[in-house]
Amino acid sequence: MARHVILVSVLLSPLLTFLVSGQVFWSVNCGASDFYVDGNAISWMPDTTLVSNGVAQVVQSSNSISTVLDTLRVFTSRKKNCYSNPVTRGEKLLVRASFNYGNYDRLSSPPTFDLHFDGNFWTTVKTSISGLNMYEATYVAKGNSISVCVAQTKPGQFPFISALEVRSVDSNVYKVVDESRALFLLSRFSYGASGILRFPQDRYDRIWIPALAGTKKLTNNAIFIDPTGTNNPPSGIFENAITVDSTADILLLGTVSPSKTPVYITTYFSEVTNLDITGEKRSFQFYETTALKSVSMSDPVLPPYGSMTVRYLYNYTVYSITNISLMSTMSSDLPPLINAIEAFNVSEVLTDGTHSNDVGGLALLQKAFNVLGEWSGDPCLPAPYSWDWLNCSNSTPPRVTSL
Repeated sequence: MARHVILVSVLLSPLLTFLVSGQVFWSVNCGASDFYVDGNAISWMPDTTLVSNGVAQVVQSSNSISTVLDTLRVFTSRKKNCYSNPVTRGEKLLVRASFNYGNYDRLSSPPTFDLHFDGNFWTTVKTSISGLNMYEATYVAKGNSISVCVAQTKPGQFPFISALEVRSVDSNVYKVVDESRALFLLSRFSYGASGILRFPQDRYDRIWIPALAGTKKLTNNAIFIDPTGTNNPPSGIFENAITVDSTADILLLGTVSPSKTPVYITTYFSEVTNLDITGEKRSFQFYETTALKSVSMSDPVLPPYGSMTVRYLYNYTVYSITNISLMSTMSSDLPPLINAIEAFNVSEVLTDGTHSNDVGGLALLQKAFNVLGEWSGDPCLPAPYSWDWLNCSNSTPPRVTSL
């Protein structure tokens, strides 16, 4: 039987604190001077009480994206500048940092700099004149506070940040991932959706991007879809799905490029029609295809009607360009469908940070000398981005060797 390939997405294309029952929902509008409530009922606080360094700036009107992303704070001094927030040790968090250069300095020279969290390297931010850079990490906090830092890496290229968000996530979300590692978001698609889906529909404020890409859209006719279970997805992602024309067609989810960094992919399925009434069957499998072979990666998937099933690939590493796709089984009457997908890079084991004795001693020193209280984040990590007024060893964990 001839197979026809339909590409749905390039899967791996990158891109006010209040505590209630231990839950964190922190939204910072960097560079802003006033509080702001957006159309999703999210309350954004200015960062004026969170940092003493940096300069607030506004993007040029021609580069406006939204009220939150039209302001920023740029840092022209110190090796790194950090935002810190109290959390509960062992709490799982979603952290999102956004950057909109918007030619705020009218130099048409978007900077490149590094992004860190809790003493770990996150990514290198390569901004553009008009584009938005957004990065998301999900991980378990190892201490009683977290920090997100920007660090200058090139002379004359000053780091900045437009928005910072921190959300508590239930411990059963992405639970197959080792808690000593972080997940860095690559993509999150809600197939067939008409618009972006996030809070309040998604309790964790994950941002689901609509995608169709030339495939056929399906609308779920179930009166109620129970999303309870793996990763607690919002029910809205199951209202639509995409499919292909026939069981002979291949639904290509994307291409995985060779990398030493493992990937975690999770997919969501819900049948759109009550097949008990129609007497039809929908059954399909995951396949990975390289230049040399195509092999099944899963048992058959039979999406349930009125509920969901989730399939995932964890710690998945490839050594040649590989296509991930869905193919109908021989017994299927209907072609494959998919409602939503998430893809992440899996980090190395996260650091425990600078030695706790030294961190405690520095905290006392900062209380005694107000001028030192302006520094936050990990004192020594990641190297070489220690605080400007101290030196650290190369040991694990690092120790402060001199002031």
